[in-house]
Amino acid sequence: MTLIEVSGLSHRYEEREGNALTDISFSVAQGEWVSIVGHNGSGKSTLVKLLGAIIPVQHGSINVSGIEVIEANWYDVHKTVGMVFQNPDNQFVGATVEDDVAFGLENHGISYDEMHRRVDDVLRTVSMSHMKTHEPHHLSGGQKQRVAIAGIIALRPDVIILDEATAMLDPEGRLEILNVIRELQQRLKLTVIAITHDLEETIYADRILVLEQGQLVMAGTPEAIFEQGDRLTAIGLDLPFSMKVYHALTGKTEFVLDEELLARL
Repeated sequence: MTLIEVSGLSHRYEEREGNALTDISFSVAQGEWVSIVGHNGSGKSTLVKLLGAIIPVQHGSINVSGIEVIEANWYDVHKTVGMVFQNPDNQFVGATVEDDVAFGLENHGISYDEMHRRVDDVLRTVSMSHMKTHEPHHLSGGQKQRVAIAGIIALRPDVIILDEATAMLDPEGRLEILNVIRELQQRLKLTVIAITHDLEETIYADRILVLEQGQLVMAGTPEAIFEQGDRLTAIGLDLPFSMKVYHALTGKTEFVLDEELLARL
């Protein structure tokens, strides 16, 4: 079932020449993980702001869970789409971890008992129950993102958007957060939109969309996209390390994960 439908989407900022996005169209199925990649200035940030109902649609249309993304519907869109940003500090409002997770629930009028049940459940899910009385700003980067994710998941959205959500983490922290999201996606049947410039972070994607200068230039499965390694490099994207090693050893450009590379050596 199609959950997100984007059709003929274009956007332009008054202070800039040319379009930030030009005639973007794609759909996302319920439960799908779609990674949207591109270098700086490719239009990723504009697209995520439009999908998350942060800036108004100028041309074209977006439909999420049967809701047209227009300003009159933004409140309803925000209930069905949750966003996790690059810097979790910008999302914290509570004095403690549990207060922060509860904040959104309280704003949505969730009852006291249900609110605390959800807070306990999501903190347990992201393995942060033992930190619930701690101040968010004293946590590590990975722990902060876990709390930010918990706050979003507690609201039970249909879609979660990761806007460069692991960019400030070290490689171990990145993989940890991706694994948390993957577990939540499978458990809760979430639809995931992951915005990134790092192709290493597309390991769990069902499909990859590639943006260049505001246009959708490639779309397909990771296997299909990574077979066009030379084109990705020309766009300014860096291939995953395992693929570069495999290419150096064999001369072939294939989608190869670290475990597969080790098995083939």
